[in-house]
Amino acid sequence: MKMNKILNHTEIEHKIKRIAYQIYETFVDEDSIVLAGIASNGYILAEKIAKVLGEISPLKILLCEVFIDKQNPNAEITTSLSKEAYKNQGLVLVDDVLNSGTTLVYGVKHFLEVPLSKFKTAVLVDRNHKKYPVKADFKGISLSTSLQEHVQVVFDSTGDYAYLN
Repeated sequence: MKMNKILNHTEIEHKIKRIAYQIYETFVDEDSIVLAGIASNGYILAEKIAKVLGEISPLKILLCEVFIDKQNPNAEITTSLSKEAYKNQGLVLVDDVLNSGTTLVYGVKHFLEVPLSKFKTAVLVDRNHKKYPVKADFKGISLSTSLQEHVQVVFDSTGDYAYLN
């Protein structure tokens, strides 16, 4: 199957910067926020957003890695931070691609068990093929793709990119 690059490294950097500014605008009244990235690419994206947020805002940023079994989202979800660490905080749940919404909706469910001051979601690519009524508050790009197509984001030391195949 042919690989079509949809975002190059520079475009991803611009989207991350825009998302960081949107997050800062939303959480400007907070002293600190938690960026909770879904394990692997979601966490890498959260780290990149945190770096830009650190440059543009005085917010104290806590990074949290969220471990969800994507094949069995009903399994226990764990995080690198204790629930006490993000209780009553502003939180952004971050993932690289919003496909069916399954991962994001189970991630949202996990964080709703703890009182938060504000809760938002961020993705780099929103595919517009949701099974669940979940949306990304902050997104880099929206794509209307067919169900047979697959979006992959690659974070690589030689340059980040996203492609569709």
